[in-house]
Amino acid sequence: MRTKLIILATGLALAGCADKPGPIGGAPGLQVMPGDLPPPTQQDVTGSTVSFGIGPFDKLNIDVFGIPELSNRTVRVDAKGQIEFPLVGTVSVGGMEPQEVSDLLERRLRGQFVRDPDVTTTIESTATRSIVVYGQVGVPGVYPLEGTSTLLKSVATARGLAEFANSEDVVVFRTVEGQRMATLYNLQAISRGMYADPTIYPNDTVVVGESRSRRMFDTLVGAAALVATPITILLQQAF
Repeated sequence: MRTKLIILATGLALAGCADKPGPIGGAPGLQVMPGDLPPPTQQDVTGSTVSFGIGPFDKLNIDVFGIPELSNRTVRVDAKGQIEFPLVGTVSVGGMEPQEVSDLLERRLRGQFVRDPDVTTTIESTATRSIVVYGQVGVPGVYPLEGTSTLLKSVATARGLAEFANSEDVVVFRTVEGQRMATLYNLQAISRGMYADPTIYPNDTVVVGESRSRRMFDTLVGAAALVATPITILLQQAF
């Protein structure tokens, strides 16, 4: 028993050292900033005018000719690029053009529900203002950005930190005047008012790192459930 505890304590101590945020950067064309990132320009926010198809949070208008129940229906694309449509259910439309969506819905409706469907799809509005929140958060994904936002608010939008999140290892990526940049933030320090909660802009990417010591602790405890109480006592004494 004592040997198991010593091995476990040693493993947790080593993992705790590994929890410190590692260096960021190294990718070609990526500039790492030591302080706050500068705000993006208008061109950085609006991006290219080239169409990449239907994207998350776009709003579509779908009309099935001659069927009032399926006509003039407005649907919003979710964060996964999917829509819900009557009789058809969940349909993945991310990256498609409107005509491709119409063709897909016609195939799904034909025969089983409608003899000869005629579907028209148009993009009612495009959600160009969005951010990506990735890593150890409750629900990673692409989120619309309405008004102004901050780093804490963006993480909260993604349902907060996940179980194994490292609040000291949060990287924000941004393009400023065509230059890709990144900087490291400490959410715990921000939440304690040690420095200001930085503004998050459209097209930013927020990546929350992982607490490896916490994951190792849960893994080891799960593998050694019979010594759960001694482990707890040992950790309390050690920390």
